[in-house]
Amino acid sequence: MRVKRGTVRHDKRKKILARAEGYFGSRHKLYKTAKEAVMKAEANAFNGRKERKQDFRKLWIRRISAACKLNDISYSQFMYGLKLADIQLNRKMLSELAGTNPEEFKALVDTSKEAIAKEAK
Repeated sequence: MRVKRGTVRHDKRKKILARAEGYFGSRHKLYKTAKEAVMKAEANAFNGRKERKQDFRKLWIRRISAACKLNDISYSQFMYGLKLADIQLNRKMLSELAGTNPEEFKALVDTSKEAIAKEAK
């Protein structure tokens, strides 16, 4: 007895075409091109979620680095001093502090410099 796959095939095609809704030209009408477009879009979305995390980390580091330069210390020295002083703030919070509360960030820079000075002795 043969298997006809009538509803299964139809449902599969409907699902792909529904995910391709809004795509340009044949990409939302024809199954083969819609399937290719959906696969490519999902791959890009997956990669984009990973890249977003990298992009934000780069942004936070740039903001912290700029604030450090205003306070006459390099980014790497600042982070090293925070590690020595056992201050565990993540880069997101440090960049927020640098942008919104420069006085508090300056206090962290001073703490970092003191920790480096103690280590040097």
